[in-house]
Amino acid sequence: MRTVLVFVHYYLPGYRSGGPVRTLANIVERLGEDIRFRVVTADCDAYESRSYSGVRVDDWNHVGNAEVFYASASARKSLALVRLVASTRHDLLYLNSFFDPAFTVVPLLARRMGWFPECPVVLAPRGELARSALGLKAWKKRSYVKLALGLGLLRDITWHASSEHEARDIRRTLGSVADRIVVAPNLPALAEAHPPPRRNKQGVPLRIVFLSRISPIKNLDFALRVLTQVSVPVELDIYGMVGDSAYWRRCQALIATLPTTVNVAYRGVVDHCLVTQTLGEYDLFFLPTLGENYGHAIYEALAAGVPVLISNQTPWKDLEECGVGYVRRVEEPRTFVRAIETHAQLTPLEAEAMAARVFEYAQLVGTDQSLIERTRLLLLQAHRCI
Repeated sequence: MRTVLVFVHYYLPGYRSGGPVRTLANIVERLGEDIRFRVVTADCDAYESRSYSGVRVDDWNHVGNAEVFYASASARKSLALVRLVASTRHDLLYLNSFFDPAFTVVPLLARRMGWFPECPVVLAPRGELARSALGLKAWKKRSYVKLALGLGLLRDITWHASSEHEARDIRRTLGSVADRIVVAPNLPALAEAHPPPRRNKQGVPLRIVFLSRISPIKNLDFALRVLTQVSVPVELDIYGMVGDSAYWRRCQALIATLPTTVNVAYRGVVDHCLVTQTLGEYDLFFLPTLGENYGHAIYEALAAGVPVLISNQTPWKDLEECGVGYVRRVEEPRTFVRAIETHAQLTPLEAEAMAARVFEYAQLVGTDQSLIERTRLLLLQAHRCI
C-alpha cells in the first residue's frame, strides 16, 4: 500500500478554517482503504492556541482512515517537521497550501537543500493563486512567488488544481515551472439519504443564510448592500468565524443601515456536525464570494435541499440550468436583488419541487465515482514522477 505524507495546517477535529480541512478529510475518507495517509498538522484549530483535547501532541494518533501527527507550536517553529519528513517512510509528499510557512515553505526549502530523501511532491494551492486571493496582501505574496521561483523551490512538482480555472491561475502565476498540472475536482462529503428540509411558508419573511468565514473574499458586505434593495421581507442569519475584525466592523455598520423589512442576526460558528441540520432551516443560501476553489458550504447547502444564490466565481457553474440555484456576476448587483425577489415569490409547491431537485442534484454529485477516480489517478501519476 502506498503511503502519502500530507502536510496541512489544520485538520480534524478542526473546522474553523473551512474548506481545506473538509477537502482532506473527504479524500482520506474516500481513499483511505487503498492508500495509507499520514497527516501532519497543527495541534489546534484556526484562531485557537489551545491544543485539541484527547489527542497526543507531537505524536501519531489514529483518526478515521489516517494517522495524524499533531505538531505543537514549538515543533512548528523549529526544524522538527523537517526531521519528521526525513524519518517517516512515505512514497509521496502532499502539500496543501502555497504560502503556509511551516507546512509548505519550510518543507520545500529542506527539499531544495537535500535534507530529506527525494520523493514526488504534489502541491495543492487550494485557491491561493486566484486573482482575488493574490490581491489580498499582494506585495507580500508576489515577493514570495518571485523568491520561490528564484531559489528553485517549485521545480519538479505536480500541481493539484481542483478545476480548469485553477489550472489557469497556476499557469498564469508560475509560468513554465508549473509544467505538470493535474485537474482533480475536490471531493464532497458522502451524500446522506435524508429528505429535503422544511421550506418557506407563505406570509413569513424569506429566511436567508450566509455561512462562511467573515473576510473580504467572502463578500458579506456585498450581500448586505444587496439586501438594502430588496422589496420583500427578509431574515438573514450569518454564521462563521470572524477572520477580519476591521472588515466585520464595516459589515456591522452596514447592518445598522438596513431597512426595517430586513432583519439580520449573527449566530456565531457552527460545529461541522451540525452544519447540514442548521442550513436545512433556511430557504436560500447566499454567498456572493469573490473566489472559491470549491465551496464546501455551497455543497452542504445543496445537500440540505437548500437552493443557493452565489457569484460566478466558483466551480458551480450549472446550478441555473439544473434548476437548483442562481449564479450571478458581482458586477451586476441588481441581478442578485431580482434573484432574491424571484425566490421569495415561489409558491409552497414550487419551493417544494425546487428543494427536491436541489437534494437530488447533491446526491448525484456526492456519489459521482469519477471524482474519486480522478483524485486516485492524481496520486498515482505523481507517484511515478520521481
